[in-house]
Amino acid sequence: MPRIGGVAIILSMTGLIVPVLFLPNMVGDSFRSVETKLITMLIAAGFMFLVGLVEDIRGLRVRTRFLSQLVAAVAVCYVGIRVDHLVLTDSLTVNLGWLSWPVTIFWIVGITNAINLIDGLDGLAAGISAVACGVIAILGIHSGNAVMTVLMLALLGSLTGFLLFNFEPAKIFMGDSGSMFLGFTIASSSVLCAAKTETIVGLALPVLALGIPIFDTLFSMLRRFLERRSMFSPDRRHFHHRLLALGLRQRHVVITAYAVTLLAAGLGMFMLLSQNTQAIVIFVCILFLLVLTFRVAGSIQLQEIVHGVKRQRSLLNSKKKETESFEQAELHFRRAEDFDKWWQAVCIAAEKLEFTSGLLTVTNRDGTERKLAWNNNGEKIEEKHLVKTILPVRDRRETGPLHLKIQVLPNGSLESAGRRMTLFSRLIEEYSVANLNGKDSNLSRREHSSVS
Repeated sequence: MPRIGGVAIILSMTGLIVPVLFLPNMVGDSFRSVETKLITMLIAAGFMFLVGLVEDIRGLRVRTRFLSQLVAAVAVCYVGIRVDHLVLTDSLTVNLGWLSWPVTIFWIVGITNAINLIDGLDGLAAGISAVACGVIAILGIHSGNAVMTVLMLALLGSLTGFLLFNFEPAKIFMGDSGSMFLGFTIASSSVLCAAKTETIVGLALPVLALGIPIFDTLFSMLRRFLERRSMFSPDRRHFHHRLLALGLRQRHVVITAYAVTLLAAGLGMFMLLSQNTQAIVIFVCILFLLVLTFRVAGSIQLQEIVHGVKRQRSLLNSKKKETESFEQAELHFRRAEDFDKWWQAVCIAAEKLEFTSGLLTVTNRDGTERKLAWNNNGEKIEEKHLVKTILPVRDRRETGPLHLKIQVLPNGSLESAGRRMTLFSRLIEEYSVANLNGKDSNLSRREHSSVS
């Protein structure tokens, strides 16, 4: 199966756009008036195509791909393709100032990755992108922007031809070369169109047309954050995965996504006939419908989000408390000059980190054994509920390291118990008996009685 269908998309589009620059008419004049911006955008989009092509053929590290997207986004921002302000109402305009750079870069990189992530079924990314191109083209016609109209219609034409071979059952895939080129071109074009439109509709309509990939990406990032996974880790809970899990066939999933996209974009067209305040109300209502669609599909669960947020907060609070306890215990280890004070520091650390008990067996010079023990004087806890481990304690004697047995109560989280054990192990390793400068470190100069 060919996986570099992006070659067909970029060649068919640029083959139409480049000659327009030389047309001796009003359309050609419009293209030449933004020649620098347009050429920079096409070169940056071509660069994204090449990065995707390398990814398709050889593979790239996630970091390399992300940095490439940043470089391309910065390039188009540099030539003036930026969201400088947002017209919210007739009397309220938000000038972004220096924030226009990060906002625009975030939008371009975000959409580029959103289209790339949604490309999981035959015809899905190409179809949704085609709708987005049609919406931006209509917006260009409405605002008298010939450049965006021609550019988006050219891309729409190339996608329509590509869909004939990419719809299920697909004969070719667009690959990362096609999805990254599509995402970058659509994102950059929407910014350029929004700058000419001078209303919130210029950016809102593309958002609605790309609602499925945008929300799919946002919800995926939210899930990964709550689950404390990498933002680039695999995920089987994308919108199309959930529809497949509900029993829909692949073709029906793609058609459903088309229908939702067309509905959102179609309702968004009413924004062109509304004032800015009314347009905002329409925009928010359609966003709510999109979120509801994801909720019905099972891609997002409110109860799951609430539980995840509470768990994150609880773990962060526990981690903060444990770190503070570790730092306090560390002060006692630093002041330990002999074995007695070292053991006292061990007991203090065990108490602060909420251990239940600790036991260190020491062999005297005459061969007898002594047991140094620390116990939490709290309520009796069953053995099966405890987490246990044995830590080697470095000593200068030839008999080898001592062994410290510790027990800890999970307190509802094995992760918390593991982290406390890790912090305690760090103290034992960094402040071992062997580091006591020879002061009583061989444990044989005096006879110690059991400590508890």
